[in-house]
Amino acid sequence: MAGSPPPDPSVTRIAGPWRHMDVHANGIRFHVVEANPSDDASGDQPLVILLHGFGSFWWSWRHQLRGLRGARVVAVDLRGYGGSDKPPRGYDGWTLAGDTAGLVRALGHETATLVGHADGGLVCWATSVLHPRVVRSIAVVSSPHPVALRASALTRRDQGMALLPSLLRYQLPAWPERSLTRDDAAELETLVRSRAGANWQACEDFSESMAHLRQAIRIPSAAHSALEYQRWAVRSQLRSEGRRFMRSMKRPVSVPVLHVRGDADPYVLADPVRRTQKLVPHGRYVSVADAGHFAHEENPNLVNEQLARFLAGS
Repeated sequence: MAGSPPPDPSVTRIAGPWRHMDVHANGIRFHVVEANPSDDASGDQPLVILLHGFGSFWWSWRHQLRGLRGARVVAVDLRGYGGSDKPPRGYDGWTLAGDTAGLVRALGHETATLVGHADGGLVCWATSVLHPRVVRSIAVVSSPHPVALRASALTRRDQGMALLPSLLRYQLPAWPERSLTRDDAAELETLVRSRAGANWQACEDFSESMAHLRQAIRIPSAAHSALEYQRWAVRSQLRSEGRRFMRSMKRPVSVPVLHVRGDADPYVLADPVRRTQKLVPHGRYVSVADAGHFAHEENPNLVNEQLARFLAGS
């Protein structure tokens, strides 16, 4: 059965207690969503930037946009996603860190706390190392330190089997894009279900979120851009730029760090988090009971509470 026509990027401008903006940084235009904006106060409040994971867009942070207070909170469609520009290149760790550093400045701030899920968490780690002057602290959800995740995936069968099959499948040209978007992006929902906890899947919130995600990934070039993140993660390991990037990631992380992981996450297991604790012993590590890979969506009240405590202390 043929799917419906590809949607326009405007479908990502979902109404709510937030405003939508276009912000130019690092040579491209980003779609940015700001929570409860106050033109008088936003410049005086600390900036928090929310960075989504694979196959998603700013909507994954809807609960944090509604729930976090005392800061200027913005969620971004990463390069290639949602309502942001979709250039043919720039999906490497160096450029993505530059995107985030540029966004901090373009939003009128000198520093920010970065909050990221999965691929967005990798951007947090990379920005904190490559552009440390703009990062006040980082909080990540199911996103261990990249050095720890790589080591775990290559040395432990369970983490390798969880992570590598999809990563390697995505290295093929063209076919993964068609697979991800056919039948109105049914495969994306299948992927999310395979990594999410059962409690969230039974909620109306899950169905609503899947409807938005399945629409957003079908925006022209969005699926290709999303897959380019995954392709660079693998192919760079065979190139000098990837080895140089991983050497850079071995530098000490000096900013405050919060790591949150659902204890039922079948995609990011406990071992890379333990390895992260050795690399970043000053971090705070939180486990969310009965949550899968999307703890910020599956148990937003608990995650918001942890984020609020972290922001107050960092």
